[in-house]
Amino acid sequence: MRWRCAGFEFNLEQPVLMGIVNVTPDSFSDGGEHSSPDTACAFARQLVAEGAGIIDVGGESTRPGAGELAAPEELRRVLPVVRQLAAEGLCVSIDSRHPPVVEACLEAGAAIINDVSGFREPAMCQLAAGSDAGVVIMHMQGEPGSMQQNPQYGDVVREVAAYLLEKASMLVDIGVAAERICIDPGPGFGKTFEHNRQLLRGTRVLANLGYPLMAAWSRKGFIGQLSGVEQPAQRMAGSAAAAVYAASQGARILRVHDVAPTAQALRILQAVM
Repeated sequence: MRWRCAGFEFNLEQPVLMGIVNVTPDSFSDGGEHSSPDTACAFARQLVAEGAGIIDVGGESTRPGAGELAAPEELRRVLPVVRQLAAEGLCVSIDSRHPPVVEACLEAGAAIINDVSGFREPAMCQLAAGSDAGVVIMHMQGEPGSMQQNPQYGDVVREVAAYLLEKASMLVDIGVAAERICIDPGPGFGKTFEHNRQLLRGTRVLANLGYPLMAAWSRKGFIGQLSGVEQPAQRMAGSAAAAVYAASQGARILRVHDVAPTAQALRILQAVM
């Protein structure tokens, strides 16, 4: 299995690490640490040196309860970072649910559209169809401001899988090549603790849907609940454990804050499998 993202192509025989760069003052995990273009770019270079093959740049916090950020402000935050990193030859993903932001970042050299709203907007779908970028379809029940109020599922793994397959099929129908598509079950986005646990346990099922599967468990509240660690930045070990478990079950893209420890854990997994 391979994942084609504009001028990049990833051989997914081994998992690929996607390093997270939040250019936000209010991210749940590291708000404000990399909120200037210079610090964000320096951090991205560090993540690449530690083993990241992709840099995911986001300018809007989508933590539970977060309000929606205006697209012009989001673009002010992310565009200089995307432009600089792409000019340096890095594979850059833009993490956004706003088509104007994604369009400008694609023009600046972004190679992946990571849409946390799961390609609900026709304009986002058209951007995917009109480019050669890789796409990440994420499942989210509701909106960030209200998604954790009362999420409901009959069978969360089956329902999330059905949504991801439906959206993937829709994108293929409008001209997005299947080898450009990656799917993400969206842990923490409209899911309770038990829903998240079922999704992690169901990684193998989701990995067998025919598209590369992303595991994006890093520093999430679910990891804090399991580990008893309150501060997101201190959930490094729990996050690495979830990432490695997901990789052992077939996840091919690991979206993480802490690249170096995850890369080390992956080397152990690869040595024994």
